Amino acid sequence: MHQEPWQVLIVEDDRRLAELTRDYLESNGLRVSLEGNGARAAQRIIDEQPDLVILDLMLPGEDGLSICRNVRGRYEGPILMLTARTDDSDQIQGLDMGADDYVGKPVHPRVLLARIHALLRRTEPAQTPAPEQRRLVFGPLVVDNALREAWLNDHSIDLTSAEFDLLWLLVANAGRILSREEIFTALRGVGYDGQDRSIDVRISRIRPRIGDDPIHPRLIKTVRSKGYLFVPEAAGDMSHVMLNG
Repeated sequence: MHQEPWQVLIVEDDRRLAELTRDYLESNGLRVSLEGNGARAAQRIIDEQPDLVILDLMLPGEDGLSICRNVRGRYEGPILMLTARTDDSDQIQGLDMGADDYVGKPVHPRVLLARIHALLRRTEPAQTPAPEQRRLVFGPLVVDNALREAWLNDHSIDLTSAEFDLLWLLVANAGRILSREEIFTALRGVGYDGQDRSIDVRISRIRPRIGDDPIHPRLIKTVRSKGYLFVPEAAGDMSHVMLNG
């Protein structure tokens, strides 16, 4: 278990909002530092390696998308992006750049705290699961929850922390349809609001990486009006699948 208080870096140029957020998070047991300039933020993230970064999309000096892209190779912790925009393209871009989650402004403190806790739980060392639940094998696809890694034909699959969590949730429930509500509750600790597209974006990114056909998927199926289904039988027919590049 994590003994010291979690370290959070808030990258936000609205000083009052940043200070109010810091006060609320610190009253809930987190240690928080602030950075208001995008040009300095990337280096601070890399140098300080906080347990979690809250990153505003719109910043002076360098925007949040650019910062996220620039630090991802040298910072493995969760990045929670703040956006005042409701445009799906901004949220999708953030996920593509490596953000783990996003929250819309104005920020509701309790929602923000719930999202933070959900992200931080992923970084906790996993309790020893039952042996059969540590590693699941579906033909050439192997997903290991203890190591938090996945392989296709013995080649490591590049997945963000959030993408791995979603893949593991699907394969651990192979053969059962998971609704978006179930997925949100399991991964975020909050219910599905009917609008958030992050799960759909991650599914679309995971499919080609595990050898699934993005246009006519056989492994991760979208079940209309119900949710997503991982089909274990389809994996047995994937022995011919090879990674591209």
